[in-house]
Amino acid sequence: MAKALAYGRKRWDALTRYIDEGIAEIDNNIAERAIRAIAIGRKNWLFAGSKAGGERAAAIYSVIETAKLNGVEPQAYIADVIEKIASGWPASRWDELMPWNWQHDQQQIAQAA
Repeated sequence: MAKALAYGRKRWDALTRYIDEGIAEIDNNIAERAIRAIAIGRKNWLFAGSKAGGERAAAIYSVIETAKLNGVEPQAYIADVIEKIASGWPASRWDELMPWNWQHDQQQIAQAA
């Protein structure tokens, strides 16, 4: 107990800084939540099976996170894009399937309906 108290006492200024600074948070939960997916992914990436499997997983994670960053629901986005490509979507128009363009297309379809 004495070691714990001595630790806190030596770092008292740092431990109470959030009181003096109006924008400082008492904890780092926001940052912890933001990197949680990375920490979980790092654990899962150990079991990708091979280098090629790890590269495929990285590509899928990139697509999912890009969709999220653009406000697009990843599962709906991936399902729709795969369907369009399988139906013969021309390679010269793949840029229209990017998440930032796809969201716009889906909004236009919803407004037309």
